[in-house]
Amino acid sequence: MKIVHVIASIDPKNGGLQAVAMRIAAAQSALGLDVHIVTYGNAAVNMQVMEIGRSIPGFSGIQWHILPDADTMEALFCFRGRQMLRDVLKQASFVHIHGVWEPFLLYASKMARVEKIPYCVCPAGMLDHWSLQQKSWKKKVALSLCYKRMLNDAAFLHLLNVDEVKAVKTLEFKAQNCIIPNGVFAEEFDPLPPPGLFRSRIALPPDRRYVLFLSRLHFKKGLDILAKAFAEIREMHPDVDLVVAGPPGGAEGDFISLVEQLGIEERVHLTGPLYGKVKIEAMVDAACFCLPSRQEGFSMAITEALACGTPVVITHQCHFPEVAAADAGIIVPLDPAKVAEALMAILKDRIRAHSMGQNGRRLVLEKFTWPAIADKTIQNYRSSALEAAASDRRRPTDLAGLPT
Repeated sequence: MKIVHVIASIDPKNGGLQAVAMRIAAAQSALGLDVHIVTYGNAAVNMQVMEIGRSIPGFSGIQWHILPDADTMEALFCFRGRQMLRDVLKQASFVHIHGVWEPFLLYASKMARVEKIPYCVCPAGMLDHWSLQQKSWKKKVALSLCYKRMLNDAAFLHLLNVDEVKAVKTLEFKAQNCIIPNGVFAEEFDPLPPPGLFRSRIALPPDRRYVLFLSRLHFKKGLDILAKAFAEIREMHPDVDLVVAGPPGGAEGDFISLVEQLGIEERVHLTGPLYGKVKIEAMVDAACFCLPSRQEGFSMAITEALACGTPVVITHQCHFPEVAAADAGIIVPLDPAKVAEALMAILKDRIRAHSMGQNGRRLVLEKFTWPAIADKTIQNYRSSALEAAASDRRRPTDLAGLPT
């Protein structure tokens, strides 16, 4: 079976969508399937992706089709992208589209329809209420003109959690909804690196702890909420610093200004983006992971922190209720005072923090692993493809080798 994943950019700086596409594809490849990724990215990005992929099981089996970065004309009309899609989609059994608001993805769905190849779309939180409020009039116009058909004609929508299903249902798309979460490869987190490696990298003394934020430095990630929360706990926990890791996302300037206004600049460390083993080292050394986000689909960073045995403080908008159910961390409203309260609860009780960390690691390694998730994607490919072929909406596809 030939599976083609389509994503507008594979640049890791753009967030979790890229990490998810790479890992689903790798897990499917490890099952012996013919897996391709079509995307845009420059030579430096290509090298970075290949370096990250060295630790991902099944990654070497992916067939990559990376186009040079798109200029304005290419981004709008995808001349090179469409030619690449025409070539790669030959004999494809299924197309997995990652994201929504990109012309390249729209063209991929159109070409799949023309060739009668079933496809799914993973909105990755881009259709929830908060996301649709951003540049709302542009999205309303785009949805009515073309993207609604892309979503209606999908074999299914690959949604990440129950909350996303509720949000998408109000939009009344014709495609069925399937919940397929994100996960981890156990091999990347077992064994974990010894403690202290990241602390040494940033020259943090052994008697100091830190709260870790790791994500794009974007407004929606709640950096302003985190800065205010940390300012509230600084006197109660003078041994704790704040480490902020992630690529630029437009909010870094405002965050630095706020840190200076709050007088906490000596306790805040900005490291830039972290990937691979260094990222895991940072999570292992953290006393707590905190993501006070205004919107998430299914955060890879939270999932990976849990896999590292690190307790988490997250907001309800992260849509990860399993954290509270497993007692792996604390879920709070979008309120600096509540975030501060949760951080203090974890920082003051090291025994409870350790227990939460172990609970989180167990949760992820038992319920959220990429091989099981890849199997679920394939089951959905199979059932939706058979249903579409039976109704003559799609051509019959090669389902040989798929698990029944």
